[in-house]
Amino acid sequence: MATVSYNKTLHQFYLNLNYLISSKGDPRTHDLLFVKSPLPILGILTLYLLFVLKWGPEYMKNKKPYEMKNVLMIYNLTQVLCNFYMFKETIAIWKEYSWICQPIDTSNSESSLTMIFYVHFYFLNKISDLLDTVFFVLRKKQSQISFLHVFHHTIMVVLSWIFVKYVPNGHGTFIGIVNTFVHVILYLYYFLAALGPSIQKYLWWKKYITMIQLIQFGMIVLHQLLIFLPGCNYPKWVTILSLPNTIAFYYLFADFYKKSYTRKNSLKSKSKPDLSKITKKK
Repeated sequence: MATVSYNKTLHQFYLNLNYLISSKGDPRTHDLLFVKSPLPILGILTLYLLFVLKWGPEYMKNKKPYEMKNVLMIYNLTQVLCNFYMFKETIAIWKEYSWICQPIDTSNSESSLTMIFYVHFYFLNKISDLLDTVFFVLRKKQSQISFLHVFHHTIMVVLSWIFVKYVPNGHGTFIGIVNTFVHVILYLYYFLAALGPSIQKYLWWKKYITMIQLIQFGMIVLHQLLIFLPGCNYPKWVTILSLPNTIAFYYLFADFYKKSYTRKNSLKSKSKPDLSKITKKK
């Protein structure tokens, strides 16, 4: 009897989960690549985590780092172009949107379907971002594979899948607009850094990229909170789900900035001799 009851419970859970995934999704994105079911994404992320945390480091343990200059240049330049393209096209659609509260457009209008196309494009781009970590592993840059890096890349794939599956246009697309703009700057930096030491010495503005990312998260938090204004019909569960992650990102990036730049500057200032005291002694 206990086994029968357990099987019924498990079957009911499966039916409810299938209903949530299939029936509650936006029908316009149902047949798009990797959208119908979460299983492909779960599989990709599982392989990603296994490779960057276990298989990759073990494989590279007794090997020399791969020289990937040309690959990195092509990859980073492609990311710059893709993110610029998405930013340019979606900001044009947002000219017709309300910056205070933009409900989901369930119609098949040209602007609605165009935004859905770019939201799906953005989702696929987040999957391609996983290659960042793969390249770190193959180049034996283990210090770059921090919790922040892996968490950020993993959760962005999950969140972007949720958006394209359930809310593929409307208020939440502001996140993609800001993020693609930031990624143009980020991958441009990576592209220039891949050119070698002769260019790297001019990339003094690296720390400002993290500052821009922090501003990005602050803007997203404020914009997400606007849906709680009276009369806004954008789904509240979207912000309830994504807002904690945005705040977590802000905290983790702020902590990274503090450890990477603030403390370094503090140590540098401490290492400098106090010239005023030296002068007095003379």
